[in-house]
Amino acid sequence: MNKVYAIGLLAIGLLCSCSEKKDNTQKTPTRVETEVVSAGARTNGQTYVGIVEENKSTAVSFTSMGVVKRVLVNEGQAVSRGQLIAEMDDTQARNLLSGAEAAMHQANDALQRYGMLHENGSLPEVQWVEVQSKVAQAKSQLDVARKNLADCRLRAPVSGIIGRKHISAGETAMPSQAVVSILDISTVKVKVAIPEAEIGRISTHTPSIIKVEAAGRSLEGGHIEKGVEADALTHTYDIRINVANHERRLMPGMVASVRFASLSSPIAQQLTLPVTAVQGSADGNLFVWTINNDSTAHRTPVSIGSTSGNRVTVTTGIEKGQRVVTEGYQKLSEGTKVIY
Repeated sequence: MNKVYAIGLLAIGLLCSCSEKKDNTQKTPTRVETEVVSAGARTNGQTYVGIVEENKSTAVSFTSMGVVKRVLVNEGQAVSRGQLIAEMDDTQARNLLSGAEAAMHQANDALQRYGMLHENGSLPEVQWVEVQSKVAQAKSQLDVARKNLADCRLRAPVSGIIGRKHISAGETAMPSQAVVSILDISTVKVKVAIPEAEIGRISTHTPSIIKVEAAGRSLEGGHIEKGVEADALTHTYDIRINVANHERRLMPGMVASVRFASLSSPIAQQLTLPVTAVQGSADGNLFVWTINNDSTAHRTPVSIGSTSGNRVTVTTGIEKGQRVVTEGYQKLSEGTKVIY
């Protein structure tokens, strides 16, 4: 009886162990492609080709000539303001600083000795003024020498990523010659050439949808900067569309496809999605997979309206700003963890 009882306890223990092991096993998140819902997304207007540009580029350089001892950053590396980027051979700067410090010590010593004579009235006022002037000159030279030594260490004036290294260790850097360029890509700009016959239809607030295949991103464009000079050969005007880039996945040089919606068009105020993003359940109801802030997928019932090209208008169920799965939904179930 005891033997049977022991075997039963062992079996229960094994089942519990397997259950705990199964519960503790975390599934790998499912990779999907998504789109942020926006008004007027991908109307049946013209598609343009654009190029992603950095928001700002800062050329960082030494203020004096010298041999670069080492460069501490690489292209594509993120840097913070004040971070050390490169160093120049500081032998001459240190020698000049030593000389300036000696001159400062000598001037202070003379000031102290002549000060006693001045207090006793034994030193002419003109000579006393000359002693004080030499102290001031020595201090000025010392400040310059200290700055020259500090300038042998190049620090990042802004935060960003290293775009390009122009100089390597062992090369001679000239004053104001760029050592590296630092790119601000917290926001980026998509440059698009617009024919002169169509530039009048685009305003600074025209809605746009930008797709960057290399980054796997479909984004809503922001404020538009319009150029005022046409290219003499192509008769096109350059515009730049501001796009948020918080994840730093859009990089300068990437190719983008851009579509605009007219502000006066009714579809520009409607929410649209790719036709393939809308699924049908067994009971005939329609739904899409939405992504919550915790990166989990949830089935969301929707109602649709008219179709235009490969886009369908969604009348109820989703709101502007929600993230919807457009590809990879075949492996999803309620609450599935995803990456996008």
